[in-house]
Amino acid sequence: MSSNVSTDKPKLSAKEVFGKILHNQLFIPLIALLLLVIFNLATDPGFFKITLEPNIAGNLVLSGNLITMIDYASELVILAIGMTLVTSASGGQDISVGATIAIAGSTILRIVKTQSPDISAGKFAGIIIGSFILCVIVSALFGAFNGALVAFFKIQPMVATLILFTAGRSIAAWINNNDNISINDKRFGYFGNFIPGIPIPTPVFITVICLVVIALVLKFTNLRLYSQSVGINASSSRLNGINPKMIKLLTFVILGICVAVCGFIKVSRTSSITYSVIANNIEMDAILAVALGGNNLGGGKFNLSASVLGAYVIQFLTTTLYKFKEIDSSSISAYKAVVVIILIIISAPIVRKWFDDMKNKRAAARSVAVKAAGSEAGKENI
Repeated sequence: MSSNVSTDKPKLSAKEVFGKILHNQLFIPLIALLLLVIFNLATDPGFFKITLEPNIAGNLVLSGNLITMIDYASELVILAIGMTLVTSASGGQDISVGATIAIAGSTILRIVKTQSPDISAGKFAGIIIGSFILCVIVSALFGAFNGALVAFFKIQPMVATLILFTAGRSIAAWINNNDNISINDKRFGYFGNFIPGIPIPTPVFITVICLVVIALVLKFTNLRLYSQSVGINASSSRLNGINPKMIKLLTFVILGICVAVCGFIKVSRTSSITYSVIANNIEMDAILAVALGGNNLGGGKFNLSASVLGAYVIQFLTTTLYKFKEIDSSSISAYKAVVVIILIIISAPIVRKWFDDMKNKRAAARSVAVKAAGSEAGKENI
């Protein structure tokens, strides 16, 4: 029996399509990225030039501003993953990640520093794997400490993480007796720079692995649903069988694991550590990445892709500012803050709601005017 019912979906007008694009959470960070691309092309046509050149070690590697931006955004992207989950579930942010990166890096160096540079490849791999696993455990425990303060003692996240923000770098220095450790084995630097024979920076591969892992976790588990439910209404989620305390604790542990990966990359980049400088202010950039992605800093629904894109935008902006010699390096943070604040205000839900209200008012006024005109025309015909 044939049916005459049409299954075709109604076609959207150009105005409706533009409205959907405008309200997409990725719109603001994508526009910011596009503006940075246009600005750099206008000021320096060779900004995006990529060349294959030998590095200090004599290996052919890809170089250029774009490669630098993608490379040095790695730690920020990885942190944005964990920060997004913490923000969603707890309605707050962890400001201790920079100090905890110092702890993670110091833990790795504590193990690696005693080894001779002439050890075999097999033994070296075992040392690296062992030190990284210990680093993950330590960072996860510190994440659990922060999560316990938030989940069980109901301390506001920024206040709870202020403890490690204050004491973390001192703990990192204590781990290595306040010595500035340097690793002479060049193989240790492969993880934060380049592996011989591979022209792409190693942190890029590590970032891709982290993104794939978290994508699979969100796809095959209920972590997204549970963290959003807890962030929106913890009491309602508890009535639906979700344990808000454990979800909050879990997100902080996941952030701790992200911190461990970042700490490993950071110390591998320089094969050393300076406790007061390593990952300085990276927690602010991670929080800004989440906000720039249009995620509600008060918790609830989140878009991880938007946070990742926000992280790349922030690093792109940083790379762009460093390019200008007229700008003092000490004032780059101020310039970056102004731009990011403007972008965050534009992407804020309350601002978007204001634009929607103005749009609805104009539409209502236009409708009233059309009806009034039609009524006047009807009177004239009578």
